[in-house]
Amino acid sequence: MLLEPDQILTEAIVKTVIQVLVSLNNLFMNKNSKVLALKYRPTVYKDLIGQEIIAETIYNSIKHDRSPNAYLFTGIRGVGKTTIARIVAKSLNCLKGIEQLCSENFCENCEAISNSNHIDVLEMDAASKTGVDDVRDLIEFSRYGPSTAKYKIFIIDEVHMLSKQAFNALLKTLEEPPQYKNGGGLKFIFATTEIKKIPVTVVSRCQRFDLSRVNSEKLFNFIKEVKNKESGKINDEALKLIVKISEGSVRDALSLLDRAMLSENEKSELDLKGAQKIFGYFDKSYLISLFRFLFQGDEKEVIKAYRSIYNQGVEPKIFLNDFLEILYYIKNISSIKQDGNSFSLNDKEFKDIELISSQVSSDLLLLFWQFTIKTLDELDIVLNQNLSIEMYLIRLLYIKKEKSIDEKKNLDFSDEKYTSNISENEFVNISKDENNLEVKNKTISQIKNFTQEETFNPEITIEAENNKIEIKNFEELINICNKKKELKLKYELETNVRLVSFTDKRINISFNENLDKDFVKELSQKLYEWTNQRWIIAFSKETGQISKKQKKDNEKLKIIEDLKSGDIYKKVLETFPDAEMIDLKLKEDD
Repeated sequence: MLLEPDQILTEAIVKTVIQVLVSLNNLFMNKNSKVLALKYRPTVYKDLIGQEIIAETIYNSIKHDRSPNAYLFTGIRGVGKTTIARIVAKSLNCLKGIEQLCSENFCENCEAISNSNHIDVLEMDAASKTGVDDVRDLIEFSRYGPSTAKYKIFIIDEVHMLSKQAFNALLKTLEEPPQYKNGGGLKFIFATTEIKKIPVTVVSRCQRFDLSRVNSEKLFNFIKEVKNKESGKINDEALKLIVKISEGSVRDALSLLDRAMLSENEKSELDLKGAQKIFGYFDKSYLISLFRFLFQGDEKEVIKAYRSIYNQGVEPKIFLNDFLEILYYIKNISSIKQDGNSFSLNDKEFKDIELISSQVSSDLLLLFWQFTIKTLDELDIVLNQNLSIEMYLIRLLYIKKEKSIDEKKNLDFSDEKYTSNISENEFVNISKDENNLEVKNKTISQIKNFTQEETFNPEITIEAENNKIEIKNFEELINICNKKKELKLKYELETNVRLVSFTDKRINISFNENLDKDFVKELSQKLYEWTNQRWIIAFSKETGQISKKQKKDNEKLKIIEDLKSGDIYKKVLETFPDAEMIDLKLKEDD
């Protein structure tokens, strides 16, 4: 439309023209977009993937006119938080009503909302507008009723980025939003990936919906359907890799599929190896081969396999995390098979891991797991992480070898709470080979092997011979710790240890979760120094006696209860009504 120079356009007409032009442009862009994440973005509830229950709940609340003042959507990236927010906004303002919600031939309101340019539906990114002034502007804007829609709606994405002051400014409006003359009102829709960063006062004023990761099978079927619609040449194994990498995110899966389709060869399908190269994904077959050589005890091939992996650009920490992943699959391959989970592993990887699993004991796998976790922590304090990983693998070979030599003395991993538990009648002998002593000691410390290694310090031996102490019971042990100024040991014995039995050079104990991980090692060393004899400290599955501290606390409680029932306490309360006896100091505490 051509306008005469002297024609006066009202502000309303200008806004309408701009809105129509932007809407048409956005509509054209979305309809013809080659970006799959935009092209296949859901517009109605039935299009949502993996969020059926949430969709049904929201649909029913709006249908029965019981929608909340504020919605809060939380979940990982790409599961549909902002998408659902827009669908909710459409549901509240669709001219056809929610039961006939626009899916193709959009009404005026739905079209504008879908293209993020509706005058009454404001979308704000809290990552760029975090201040209290931005929120105050929203609140000021909320005083005026909607222009064309029934409800004025504020969609705030990444809401956890708002400042504390901004959240506080919202509270009153959230709880009591304004009502407008047209019968509508104000609705807030929040979306976040960090629900813990949002104040409880805000969360309590919202109706919260936790969006889950999309099931692997549903996601696979969805992207396969999209692939077929787009005439893509990608095989199922490559699609499964996309599902695995996306980790339940629909947007990530579509973006990866988009990338894969751009890399297609016109003559052939994109297979698994091709997809791995495109996505820079580490081929797990190399790692599975490393495991096979590891359990065969072939040091040369293990190091060769690791260097091949490292040359692919895999960082040491990434390697260890992938190592733990494969270790998990080897240990639990039977349960994975029962669950029918075919997205974590391809068919060949599954078969190879299944074969390895049948040849390796669970004890050794759990031992490897503990040792790998320890190595992950150690990587932060070494300069050359690559060499550290190679030494780590050599140490694993050593553990495997020792485990095979002394298989009949395996550690008992039956206790779910403690991954390395030793039964009362079992302990591991330590080789007296001085060349291997350091490696063994570190390994034993990691898996909490509580028998004592040989000590070759002559100074300690001489001192022990000259100052030999006889310890007859648990109480004497505590007293000696106190006398020798071993206050840490004394504290652990009194607080975190429950005595099961105390016999000649053998202590059977149980303990709570606060027991120091080096307690047994330190106590064993001190006992050897004090008595010049080796002691066996074993963990028992029996509960044992209550700790000395707990016993003392129980005695105090009884005394307090007795005093409270006495006349003296009653007289004190008459004088000081607000007084309360909460603790007392026994003479022995001095």
